[in-house]
Amino acid sequence: MQKQVNPTRMELTKLKNQLTITRRGHKLLKDKQDEMIRVFMLIIEEAKNLRIMVDKNLSVSIKAYKKALANSDDYTINEALFVPSNEVKLKFAKKNVMSVYVPEITIEETKERKITYGLANTPALLDEAVISLEKLLPAIIKLAEIQKQIDMLALEIEKTRRRVNAIEHLMIPELEVLIKTIQMKLEDSERANTVRMMKSKEIITKRGK
Repeated sequence: MQKQVNPTRMELTKLKNQLTITRRGHKLLKDKQDEMIRVFMLIIEEAKNLRIMVDKNLSVSIKAYKKALANSDDYTINEALFVPSNEVKLKFAKKNVMSVYVPEITIEETKERKITYGLANTPALLDEAVISLEKLLPAIIKLAEIQKQIDMLALEIEKTRRRVNAIEHLMIPELEVLIKTIQMKLEDSERANTVRMMKSKEIITKRGK
């Protein structure tokens, strides 16, 4: 539904200024959206490469674990892994990425790994699986951090895209229509005034004869 406005020159000037500001805001939002997408794609690429590395090494750890399980029994393996062999202290913070505050996780402290199970009763492959997973932990934490950043940036990009589209396809066209309508009404009014003035002049001229 088109907004009703007074067809005055003051209103016309006001709408023209509003249109200029809206177009400027649209350009700024569009530039922000484009930059966010550029940064987003870089993070996506980083996540892709990191995931390939994690999956590859995780596969090695899982194979070692399955072989250890095959050479032992569930109870022995579960009992061996019941007590954590390591402890990691994490620091959680936020960083600004294109006006979006995304999580940042830092490993502050990693305690020395301790053997919490008897070596005599467990297969050597279990050690291999535990050690490889321990080495992979920083990459897994980093991948979790990046994945959350991707989710948050994707949401913000979608919000910005909707705002850009609303301005481009709704606000700007509406303002342009209002401006054109007022201009047409002002032109009609000027033509009517000109006709009245000409008729008045004609009447005055006739009376003077």
